[in-house]
Amino acid sequence: MKPGAELRNWLDVLQASGRLALAEPEVALEFGLAGVANRLDGTRATLFPRPGGHPVPVVSGLLSQRSWMAEAAGVPEGELVAQFQRACREPVPCRRVEDAPCQEVVHRDVDLAELLPLPTHNEHDHGAYITAGLLITRHRGRQNVAIHRLQVSGAARLGALLLPRHTLAFFREHEESGEDLAVAVVIGVDPLTLMASQAIVPLGQDELEISGALRGEPLPVVRCLDSDILVPAHAEIVLEGRLLAGVREPEGPFGEFPQYYGERAARHVIELSAVTHRREPLYHTIVGGGREHLLLGCIPREGSFLSELRRTFPCVTAVHLPLGGTCRYHLYVQVDRPAPGEVKNVILAALAVHYDIKHVTVVDTDVDLHDPAEVEWAVATRFQADRDLVVVPGTQGSRLDPSTADGVGAKMGVDATVPHGAKPGRFTRIGVPGQDALDIGALTRHAPPDWLGAARR
Repeated sequence: MKPGAELRNWLDVLQASGRLALAEPEVALEFGLAGVANRLDGTRATLFPRPGGHPVPVVSGLLSQRSWMAEAAGVPEGELVAQFQRACREPVPCRRVEDAPCQEVVHRDVDLAELLPLPTHNEHDHGAYITAGLLITRHRGRQNVAIHRLQVSGAARLGALLLPRHTLAFFREHEESGEDLAVAVVIGVDPLTLMASQAIVPLGQDELEISGALRGEPLPVVRCLDSDILVPAHAEIVLEGRLLAGVREPEGPFGEFPQYYGERAARHVIELSAVTHRREPLYHTIVGGGREHLLLGCIPREGSFLSELRRTFPCVTAVHLPLGGTCRYHLYVQVDRPAPGEVKNVILAALAVHYDIKHVTVVDTDVDLHDPAEVEWAVATRFQADRDLVVVPGTQGSRLDPSTADGVGAKMGVDATVPHGAKPGRFTRIGVPGQDALDIGALTRHAPPDWLGAARR
């Protein structure tokens, strides 16, 4: 079994390697829990017993490093994106089961505040939000899995921000006929399913099948009580309900991945009919704007973007969504010996892969995509604005980017590759022969107090 194929197994892995912190009991649900999680962000996941006095423990920070994601998938870090690509290309159908841990306990009288420990993360959030819930919908026999921010608006009511993605496409077809759309919100899934939920794949491709490919075996799923939606059988908690046709209610503000607040506006509404869960469930929360929030969308998107670009441009060798670009807005692309003019085509294609992408920088294979200083060096020494800049105004962007006009803005591409026809040697990087092979530990030691005398001996 892959280390990340079960949530509780993954917590065991983190604990055994010193990467699971146990918070003091009864940390406040309002700001306290998020504050502790943020202080440990990227170093340790956190387990919160009796948060705010609630009997259900909370976990956060499950996937706060790229290396942790690779470990969860059972591959070296350098192979993670390729592994995700393969999973998207070769999904594994789910395995239907009749009895599932996620349905051990059933609640028909839904009161979210009583049943779940609901944190409030950032200072100006409207209130408690469900942030790590996989929203699963089904339409014409096809499923979609995504994560949307869900405001707790009442005992059995959620406000949902549905951006122009597949969930909204499913819902629009139902709403045009005056019909509600059945939904399931799944909280506390394994890391591989969590990653799979963020894949950029065609409408109607079930992301749960990508989870099966990542784990190397079918993901066990069970039918919901009130709909035909299939949910991960070993999840901790499942909320069942309906997206209400023709209903909009105020939602927001909420602290989002760009490190700003998503504004308050009239949004979609979910009405819940049932809550099911394990006998002693865990509640997973993702702190808005933290590393887990950013990285969770990063690796799956990189795999999807690389597949899309390589389909048309074999010269593309790698892509990277850097933390400085919120793992959403900036895309670095590496190319190998592109044809004249091809880099600009790569830029235009990359901008079209997903509306979130705002700035694309293309570099050669001698530049380390994962080192921002290397990419900046390539821009500084190989880019000329009048020759290598691509600007596309009036495009669809992220509605969460406060610099846009309600989601409409400009996109930019930077060709930071060596110009075609450059004189031999003009762009040859300096280097010291044999430098990387030196055993620095054997050749150097800590300088003593009498460093000057040592230098003369």
